[in-house]
Amino acid sequence: MKLKKPVKIILGVITFITLPSLLLFGFLYFKYHQPLPTGITGKEADNLATKMLVALNYEAYTSTDYIEWTFKNRRHYEWKKSKGICDVLWKEYKIRLDLKDHANSKAYVHGFTIEGDMGADLVEQAKCYFEKDVFWLIAPFNVFKKGVERQLVTLENNEKGLLVKYTSEDIYVWTFDDSGKPKSFYMWDSNTPIDGLEVLWSDWKILETGVKLPTRHSAVFFDMETSDIKTISN
Repeated sequence: MKLKKPVKIILGVITFITLPSLLLFGFLYFKYHQPLPTGITGKEADNLATKMLVALNYEAYTSTDYIEWTFKNRRHYEWKKSKGICDVLWKEYKIRLDLKDHANSKAYVHGFTIEGDMGADLVEQAKCYFEKDVFWLIAPFNVFKKGVERQLVTLENNEKGLLVKYTSEDIYVWTFDDSGKPKSFYMWDSNTPIDGLEVLWSDWKILETGVKLPTRHSAVFFDMETSDIKTISN
């Protein structure tokens, strides 16, 4: 049975759109995909993690009580660390997240409280935004959190890297400059289709409290900017 002309046109359009995408993905996959390296836990891994924290002024981070930033010009955050409160703002919404007791979180639109299912959905969306976006700001400072695993690995160029398995089960291998400040990490996580993709951590900025935070992350097919960063100490 012959296909009717409209069906042929539709199939042609689908092929035209999807085939180049599949070819591009295949190229990127075989170019950048790499297996997860094996490492060694213990003192050397912990020393490398400690060197990273010193380079980023971890002491200043722990004394920083307030962090404000904008992620990708899409979402703005005002995080009061000690109180466990973060205001998440995007579009016309403002969500006050209670990170210690999620049930106390509130949703607003144009200053008016939103309750019911819509309010609960917005709170949950803001929680997901915060958890994902804050990672790109402070992930290095969580290497000694409870449940996080650290391993020393040797990369292809004989450079030493730090394999970190976070409590989310996602795994990253950090690379460093001579001072111990992160240059990049390789990703093995649930959201990235290419295992071992390298993401650069760059344009580090020394904030008002002395802590160093990144303002740009880039990889082969994305570039993320963090702007309007402000910090206040306890």
